[in-house]
Amino acid sequence: MNKLCLLLVVYFIKLGTTTNAQNLYFPPINNASQWDTISPMVLGWCTKEIEPLYSFLDQENTKGFIVLKDGKIVLEKYFGTFTKDSLWYWASAGKTLTSFLIGKAQEEKLLSINDLSSKYLGQGWTNCTADQEDKIKIWNQLTMTSGLDDGVSDNHCTDKICLNYKADAGQRWAYHNAPYTLLEKVLVQATGMTLNNYTFNKLSKSTGINGAWAKVDFDNIFFSKVRNMARYGLLVQNHCIWNKDTTLSDESYIEQMSNTSQSLNPSYGYLWWLNGKTSFKVPTSQIDFPGPIAPHAPSDMFAGIGKNGQIVSIARSKGLVIVRMGNASDNGEVSIILVDKIWEKLNAVICANSTHGSHSENDDIVIYPNPIKNILNINLPNEVNFQIYISNLLGKVLVKTNNTEKIDLSCLVNGVYHVIVQCANKTYIKRIVKLN
Repeated sequence: MNKLCLLLVVYFIKLGTTTNAQNLYFPPINNASQWDTISPMVLGWCTKEIEPLYSFLDQENTKGFIVLKDGKIVLEKYFGTFTKDSLWYWASAGKTLTSFLIGKAQEEKLLSINDLSSKYLGQGWTNCTADQEDKIKIWNQLTMTSGLDDGVSDNHCTDKICLNYKADAGQRWAYHNAPYTLLEKVLVQATGMTLNNYTFNKLSKSTGINGAWAKVDFDNIFFSKVRNMARYGLLVQNHCIWNKDTTLSDESYIEQMSNTSQSLNPSYGYLWWLNGKTSFKVPTSQIDFPGPIAPHAPSDMFAGIGKNGQIVSIARSKGLVIVRMGNASDNGEVSIILVDKIWEKLNAVICANSTHGSHSENDDIVIYPNPIKNILNINLPNEVNFQIYISNLLGKVLVKTNNTEKIDLSCLVNGVYHVIVQCANKTYIKRIVKLN
């Protein structure tokens, strides 16, 4: 009988390892309210740092905030009267949606990013000479290298009189909203569909990323709920594959989107901001600032960043997606500093570069019996203040107690579970097998 129990323990542990190695979790397309969660305690995060993070976000006029780990919601917080059903604008974070749509249109052979912009916008769409204008391609609009002057009184203005020559296309990087905005006219001309219809047909139907573009002055702005931005971050994290449905199969384009697109600003891809590069430029400036845009974020992090802190930030190496919507204390076009501050606060929560909250299955903690039928006992080494959680392998907490003796687990079905013991400066995690 003991040999049988041992074999079952090995089997269920292997099963749990396999489960953890499976693909990302994706919420249902047709049920916006259903989204699996995982407790930060299960991840061994420092939960005492969550409230300081939320306090910081509140001070920064945040409305909605989500952190996904491997697709599951770990943190979700709304502030004031804002709720998960409230709509908000993406601002320039919506540029990343346009990047996806341009890639999709190219995949469908409706356009090429090497096409001249005038093919879709018509000759004389700028105030440049014909030779100057004919150097501008869709690629230049994607990479902020149109050469048009961003120093006009309103660089959102798409009228011909506002689109003046500054340098040959490809010779100067400048964060210029007007050439970007005209990419959306390129899409309409190339696809024969409105921007909202093309977004719905090529993105929303297969992912549940719902929202709508609306004209605000010269700009087309995408509005959605916070969870829709989180869905988009999850999609891009998984290289534009939603569950098993490939929304964009052009792997070369996907790779180029989130990597350095030109040599003038290594921290910019196809309308995405990139971390971990040697230098970066910011809007309205031609200064090369040394170092990465977000020193506290993983080096592979890339982000869509909009005015007043509309942020979708992705770190594939960590399995993390961060979404923040709201207003910000500054009025900058791109809230790079806020991105870094959020990662700094989140690092404290996930215990990065800290001994606090570390966890191990080999610490000096005794759990018996294992396998267990009904009653579980725990011996803790010199711990006074603690909380015990029993969760399934998906991270759902099923039992919570601070009693180390005679923890009744008779309500649990047969299977493998995690025992999480959270102390002041340490989190212990052990696997147990429940057998009748």
